[in-house]
Amino acid sequence: MSMITRRTALASLLAAPALAPAPGLSQASDWRPSQPLRIIVPAAPGGTADISARLLAPYLQTHFGQNCVVENRSGAGGVIGTAEVVRAAPDGLTMLLGNIGPQAIGHSLYRSLPYARDSLLPVSGTVRGPNVLVVHPSVPAKTLPELVAHLKANPGKLSFGSPGVGQSPHLTGVWFNQATGTEAIHIPFRGAGPAAVELVAGNIQYMWDNLTSGIQQIRGGRVRALAVSSADRNPQLPDVPAARETMPELAGFDVNTWFGIFLPAATPRPIAESINRAMKSWSETEEVKARWREMGGVSLYGSLEDYAAFVNGEVEKWASVIRKEGLQLDAG
Repeated sequence: MSMITRRTALASLLAAPALAPAPGLSQASDWRPSQPLRIIVPAAPGGTADISARLLAPYLQTHFGQNCVVENRSGAGGVIGTAEVVRAAPDGLTMLLGNIGPQAIGHSLYRSLPYARDSLLPVSGTVRGPNVLVVHPSVPAKTLPELVAHLKANPGKLSFGSPGVGQSPHLTGVWFNQATGTEAIHIPFRGAGPAAVELVAGNIQYMWDNLTSGIQQIRGGRVRALAVSSADRNPQLPDVPAARETMPELAGFDVNTWFGIFLPAATPRPIAESINRAMKSWSETEEVKARWREMGGVSLYGSLEDYAAFVNGEVEKWASVIRKEGLQLDAG
């Protein structure tokens, strides 16, 4: 189990609904679906959520002996796809490949979400990793402090992209601007893929991208990486500093984006446990380990209780950032 500790599990599980067994299912039951499965991704193709789902789906298909398809439902910062899963039957056949945006940040960002914190049952994480600050080659900044100086010399004139309002790269950018006293125009897109296309084209000047989805653009020299958002450097980009190394104002800067599977709240515990066990064996395969290393991420597998506590902690963490910024948006 990576990054989710037993100590974390001692935290309040307010974010998770009760995990009660369904009639006719014992705690020890090894549930298996009798119909096809689907994984809803609340984002456009090309980002880490989509990559996670398309790695997981064929494994679940083989493991359970049922077709497993991935469906992208982007829009409203992940709210549209999330709401679809919340409304689904709690039978284990419809899963959400959720993420930090709609499953943590959104609960404080939006005034009226069509679901509550306890509308979903956290099953297990897939991967976590830092965001990376990338700029278009035309931006006259080779380091993060140089970018800050450039932003301060041109307040409100540069634009930064994100995969959507309320997603981790958006709020990482907000926190970055708060900490450095800079201003920039936020341009949201319907996913990390479309945002990266616009950055490479020079239509936006910079963005905090998920390292797990943006590393190929960096390696290809299409964008320039200035810093990662995690507390430490990432092994895949050892020459790129952690943001907190670069300026005193960013000493407390530490952001990791994350992704994982959720089910409708009323899903019986034996179903959730069966999917969790499948995800544990999936996370231990060499293919998945190699993919995460290549993308600069690490496994986020954890038990039902561990993952619920982790998600709850993330909800509280981002609530404080959003309150400080005074951000409030209408969902939809």
